[in-house]
Amino acid sequence: MNLQVEKLEKSMAKLTIEVPASELEKAIEKAYQKNKGKISIPGFRKGKVPRPMIEKMYGKEIFYDDAANELIPGAYEKALDECTEEVVSSPKIEVVRIEAGEPFVFTAEVALKPEIKLGKYKGVKVAKSDNKVTDEEITAAIDKERERNARNIVVENRAVKDGDMTILDFEGFVDDVPFPGGKGDDYALTIGSGSFIPGFEDQLIGAEIGKELAVNVTFPEDYNAVELAGKDAVFKCTIKEIKEKELPELDDEFAAEVSEFETLTEYKDDVKAKLMKDKEKAALEAKEDAVIEAIINDSDIEIPAPMLETQKRQIVDEFAQNIRMQGLDMEQYLQYTGLTVQTMADQMAPQAEKRIRTRLVLEAVVAAENIEATEEDFEEEITKMAENYRMEVDKVKEMMSENGKVQIMKDIAVKKAVDFVVASAKA
Repeated sequence: MNLQVEKLEKSMAKLTIEVPASELEKAIEKAYQKNKGKISIPGFRKGKVPRPMIEKMYGKEIFYDDAANELIPGAYEKALDECTEEVVSSPKIEVVRIEAGEPFVFTAEVALKPEIKLGKYKGVKVAKSDNKVTDEEITAAIDKERERNARNIVVENRAVKDGDMTILDFEGFVDDVPFPGGKGDDYALTIGSGSFIPGFEDQLIGAEIGKELAVNVTFPEDYNAVELAGKDAVFKCTIKEIKEKELPELDDEFAAEVSEFETLTEYKDDVKAKLMKDKEKAALEAKEDAVIEAIINDSDIEIPAPMLETQKRQIVDEFAQNIRMQGLDMEQYLQYTGLTVQTMADQMAPQAEKRIRTRLVLEAVVAAENIEATEEDFEEEITKMAENYRMEVDKVKEMMSENGKVQIMKDIAVKKAVDFVVASAKA
């Protein structure tokens, strides 16, 4: 295989890849073997027509498309291995020459990793975060835990209040005529949940058990049932049951039930410590984002369009993989949302651009500071991966290609670059 690299404008390049005629002949023969059973010529049994006869009748080029599709992926991969430039996009392939007995030639137009002018990255000034945990935040966290441990108590001696859980019967009428879907028996509704038409739940406040009341509402103009949109309706409602939420007492007994501590004081101290840890983590992440954004803004970066397009598609692929893990495939998701893969990719453009710029400036810091990942760093990372995938470390290494290891080493160096620029930042 022969490779020629022609650099173009805006970090683009054209790779001209030449495959020996002998390899093309093998690919054409493979295409013939694959397709001969589909071709019928009078006087020959199906699948037994000689290749020269097929080529004479239909032209030699009949197998060229399949042969090209057979050769291009492997030849392109070999070209990438030989190429000293770093390719950062999917290729735009164009066949230049395909003819039996001659070398097969095609081009791949690709984006190369762009050169960037790195701005200031040491001593970047960022705002100082306030990591103080207030009494109000501690109380709010504990109240959430009380909500999770609340009991629902049936009440019979009062009317409906906001926040109550009710069981009711209802039937809706438009112009005194009941409408389809407007009736419910033993329906569970929490007052204030916003589950019903605006204004419906508010009018149930004050209702008494067993007494029918009329609730007057107007359906929204954009209501999903077109025949009801914008119309006035009356619902005849009867409350059958009321429950209210009873929060547990805030005492040592509660603390012992929801934590490993015996006293409320110890429990509060633990809640405060956890909130502090969360705030410190959030503050560090915010500082990292602010520092990197400042470096990006002070750097000169021109992203090749194909590089951005490739990153957009990669984010869409990652999204598809995530929803598959939740039991939903991409086709279903696109049907539900009315989106296409391309519109999704276009929506991902800001995220893709930020990801590219972040990686480029951090790789530039790695180069400027000669930051390297050690074998010890690699072993530590592999151990983490093995724990996450619940596999043996040796098995993870066995499954990993040399390119995979190279990529992990690069990622480790980039993480070190993040630590470096954050440590040097000034508040």
